[in-house]
This record gives sequence, C-alpha cells and structure tokens, in this order.
Amino acid sequence: MSKNPLLEISILPNHAPAFSKIKIEHYMPAALAAIEEARAAYDAIKANPEEPTFKNTVEAMETAGETLGQVTGIFYNQLSCMGGDELHELAEKIGPLTSNFSSDIILDEALFARLKAVHDKIDELDLTTEQRTLLDEDYKNFVRGGALLPDDKKQRLREINEALSTLGPSFMNNAKKSAEQFELVITDKADLAGLPESATEAARHAAEEKDMPGKWRFTLDYPSYIPFVQYANNRALREKMWRAFGNRAYGDEFDNCENIKKIVSLKDERAKLLGFKHHADYVLERRMAEKPETVLAFLEKLKTAYKPAAQADLKSLQAFAKEQGIAEDLKPWDVGYYAEKLKQKLFDFSSEDLRPYFPLDNVLKGCFDHFSKLFGLEFREAKTYDTWHEDVKTFELFDKTSGAFIGTLYGDFFPRSGKKDGAWMTAYRGQGLFHGKVERPVIAIVCNFTKPTADKPSLITHGEVTTLFHEMGHAIHGLLSNITYRSLSGTSVLWDFVELPSQVQENWCYEKETLDMFAAHYETGEKIPAELIEKVRSAKNFMVGWGGLRQIALGTLDMTWHTADPDTIDDVATFEDEAVKDAVLFPRLAGPVSASFSHIFAGGYSAGYYSYKWAEVLDADTFELFLERGLYDQDTAKAYRAEILSQGGSQHPAILYRNFRGRDADPDALLRREDLLHDKAA
Repeated sequence: MSKNPLLEISILPNHAPAFSKIKIEHYMPAALAAIEEARAAYDAIKANPEEPTFKNTVEAMETAGETLGQVTGIFYNQLSCMGGDELHELAEKIGPLTSNFSSDIILDEALFARLKAVHDKIDELDLTTEQRTLLDEDYKNFVRGGALLPDDKKQRLREINEALSTLGPSFMNNAKKSAEQFELVITDKADLAGLPESATEAARHAAEEKDMPGKWRFTLDYPSYIPFVQYANNRALREKMWRAFGNRAYGDEFDNCENIKKIVSLKDERAKLLGFKHHADYVLERRMAEKPETVLAFLEKLKTAYKPAAQADLKSLQAFAKEQGIAEDLKPWDVGYYAEKLKQKLFDFSSEDLRPYFPLDNVLKGCFDHFSKLFGLEFREAKTYDTWHEDVKTFELFDKTSGAFIGTLYGDFFPRSGKKDGAWMTAYRGQGLFHGKVERPVIAIVCNFTKPTADKPSLITHGEVTTLFHEMGHAIHGLLSNITYRSLSGTSVLWDFVELPSQVQENWCYEKETLDMFAAHYETGEKIPAELIEKVRSAKNFMVGWGGLRQIALGTLDMTWHTADPDTIDDVATFEDEAVKDAVLFPRLAGPVSASFSHIFAGGYSAGYYSYKWAEVLDADTFELFLERGLYDQDTAKAYRAEILSQGGSQHPAILYRNFRGRDADPDALLRREDLLHDKAA
C-alpha cells in the first residue's frame, strides 16, 4: 500500500486532515500502526531508568498516543457525519482494538506505579495550575479505569470496555437505519394543506432526488419531520409521521431494546467492579453535581415549576383546539400543530414568517459577525483545505487586533443519507501539544438544516438559527482554548459545564441588536421588521412549561436507567413508562424514547442528560450580566473569554465560574428568565 494519509502529519494548513486522500482501506492499517507506535512510546516511558517526573512520565503519557488520536478522531467523526455500512462495519472492528489498547495502558501496573510516584509528591512539585490538574486527572483516570483492581477484575473490566466499544455505534446505526427506512410519499396535493411552501418545496425536491417526479417525499430527518407535524392539516398523516418517529429502532429489524439492556447492564457491572453503587454514582464523581442525589433534587425542584406550567399549557391548548372544532382530547401529534396555531393567534406571527429573513449564508455571516463583535475575531473562508463532502465549508479564524491565527473551522450543514441526526460540534484536533509544539485547533460544527432547492437558498427557522449559535458556542470554546495540554483543552471540561458556552449564545438570537446584523429578506434585502423581533421576544416563553417538563422527563429517564438494578429490567418500554410517569402528561402511544435516545446510549450523556438544564442555570446567570452591562460589553466579554473559554478544563469549573462572575451561579436565574419564579424566595 502507498503511504497512509492517516499516519502522516498533513501538509495542509494547520495540519488539517487530507480528506480527499483518505480511503476506507486506510483506516484499519492506520489504527493498527498507530496502536503499535503508541505502545512503543508507553514502553519507553516504563523503561526509562530515571526517577519518575512530571516531564518524563505525565507529559510523556500525554503525547504518547498522538497518532492514534489523529486516526480515531478522523474515523469516528466520519462515522457520524458520513456513515454508511462500510464505516459501521469497521467500527465493530476498530472499537474493540482501541478499547483493548486503552485497557492495556490503564491497567498496566508499571505505568501506574510511575504515575503514582509523581502523584504522591504533587504538593512538593513546582507545577503550574494546569500541570497539577493534568497530573491529578491522569491519576484519577487510572484509578477509575481499574488500576487498583486485582488481575481477575481487571480482565473482566477489559471485556466490558471491549463490548461497550461496539454497542454504542451499533445503537446509533440502528436508530439511523430505522429512521431511514420510513418515508411518507404524498401524491394528492390536498394532503399538503397547511404546510408552508418551504416544506412542500423541500419535499418535492426530496422526491425528485429519489426519481419520483410530481410527488412529495417526507422523511424523519428534522427539517422534514418538524414542519410536517407542526403545520399539516391532515391529522391522520400527522399521526402517521409522529408514530413513525416515535417507533424508531423499536419493534423492527433495527430494534435497540437488547442493545439498551446490554449497555445498561455492562455499565452497572463496571461501576460495581470499581467500587461504585451504580453507573450514575461512577459518572457523577467527575461532574459538578458530584452525586445522584444532587441531580435528582435539582430535577425535582425544576419539575415543581415546570409541571404545573406544562399542565396549564396543555389546558390552554385543549381549549383552543375545541374552539378550532376538535371535539376529542388532544393527542401528542396535535400538540405541535395547535401550539403553532395558538402562538399565531396570541402573538400574531408564524414561525414561517421568520424563515425568509434567515437565508443560511446570511445567518452564518451574521453569526460570525456576532462572535467578531463579542471577542474581536476575524473569519475568512478558506479554499485551500480538503473537505469530506462538497457541502462542507472551511474557515480560518484570526485575532482582529494582533492578526494571530486562532484555528480552523469546518461547517457541514445539510442532511444526507448515513449522516447522524441532530447537530453537534467536534474536534479533529484539539488545541495544545501536537508533535512537540502547541498547535491551534481544527474544529467542526455539523448540522442538519433545511437544504436549498433549485430556486431557493437554504432558508432556516429561528430554531435552526439558535442551533447554529449553540454549536458555534461550542466551536468558539474549542477555538479560543489557550493552554498547553490537549486533554484539558477546549470543551474537555466536566460534562455538566460543557453546555454553558453553547447555550449562553442562544440568548443573543432574541436580541434586536444581534438580529439586525443578519436577518434580512432573501429576495428584497429588507431588514427583519422591529415589530416581528418584538413578537419573537414576547413568544420566547410560550409553552416553556411544556418544553421544560419534557427535558425533566428525559433527564429523569436517563438517571433512572443508570441508577436501577439491571437484573430487575425486563421490558424497556415498561421500564420507561414507570420512570417518567410523573413527568409526562400523555400516555406513551408509540415506542419508548429510549430506543432512539442516542445521547445516553451512543453518546457522552449517560447519567448526564440533566447537564443541559444544569448548564441553562449557568447560562441564564451569565447572560444576566451581559444584559446588565451591555450585550457586547467588552470588559464582560474579555473576562468571559479569559476566565471560561480560554481555560478549557485546566481548573475545576466552579473555580472558573467564580473567577468570571465573582460568585457562584444563582440557581434561580433560569426560572427568572422563564418567568416561572413566582415565589422569589424559592
């Protein structure tokens, strides 16, 4: 085989991956070669006759797996954004290989002995704050990875980790394939009644792509599914779409129930092997919340505010639906539809009224302008990089004042076959040491926005605008990182802190000063009317109880899965029903959410889904300061950049937040923002 591009330091700008050179057949040889290179580096650390020091042990371990990180980083990112059977088949082989190698390292007694020797002297060493954090984190990771276990338990732990390395990707693949096998093809134009032109045009385009001229094709991808259940007058078809969405990976050939039971059981067994009560106990030891009781009390407090508000939301919706001529009780597939109509009545606008003012290219430029105004950044589109798909755009960031290069950003915005649903930020290489030099990061944001058609650009919803700002918040966290060690850089923070930099950015999407930067009609160039912005602001907390209760239900479901005794779980749907019974207002009328809940079964949110709400408290408290001092107040922005964004995980988040805000976050800030804090002393 010719040179493997995955094993070379790319000659592209910022050593970004040479995607055009990477072929499927490169991954496995690269993974094997990178493992051997890393193994040799670790062996050299163990064989070093010198007394263990921070440099020859901790820093040497930090950089030992650089090539392996490069290979697996590219592979798993491509698995999510490109997918396909070949990559998923490879994941079932590469996962166990890398898992076993990780186990080899973390269970190696000689390596741990050297690390422990340095850690035992932590208070005597002349270390920077970041170095001290790295040493402490590495030591905890080895202990949490089984370094103190006897040999028989180490072997079992290795087997568990290997099994989990394939179960997550398998879960994700099942959810995606189950969704992709459904399509609703409409032949009678009357069945499109109520749908906005943007949705019907996209459906016509989707049908033409599948050689179905004169028809309309709807799928379970969010840009297709959401408008359908929100606007389609045909109730039976709304129900059909809703049930298909709710039945993803349940009761078909891609059923995830056995995967769920295996994942939960193995994680519970691993936690108990390591001396924890259950998986949630194990996870939360390394979170701001620290223990399950704190999370459950947090969710319960929010539920006392959200549940009555959600019940009031549903009651209002039911009364409104009766006015509209629906005699029977509402069903779940009616909620989005009547909520949209009630919002139009109460606030005199439709979500679709906004779409013409949000062509994606304008919004993207405006988003960049926003971050430029906030943090003094300059974004330049770059054509000299490779990309993994023709839709992907590349940008370079610079500091406006100094001209210093900040990093590389990819944007991948549209759905395609094989691509995972949703939106996320990821790093192809985090900021920090790379082959002996502190390098700038290579970051990507991946979304699934409404695609352009032959005669219209991509016109996105206000919800998609907030999604873009959210993911860009994560990206800026990664890009503005300014530390030494990659394992602590950017978004490598405790998980219930990671959503602060993303969620706080959504707040600016409701502010006239920000929207005026980019919201302009795609045909006329007319700025978004001030009265329309005011309507959006007025409607911001519409159905907030309903949405909040849904998040509490998902957070509770996650915690229940990861605190329960897996031996008592027989049926996934029954277990879910019991777990969320006090946080839902409808009986379950389709498959369980769990079957497609990739966040907790194929992502990093197991025993951590609560962190969205936890971080909302932090973001509400942070944004209050910007509202008080000015949306683009430079002293506040500089402090936020210096104390939060640039620091990565170099210190505990509670310390970082105190350094920025001068105090801990006010726990009532979120309910204040949502106008649900009726008892001010709550």
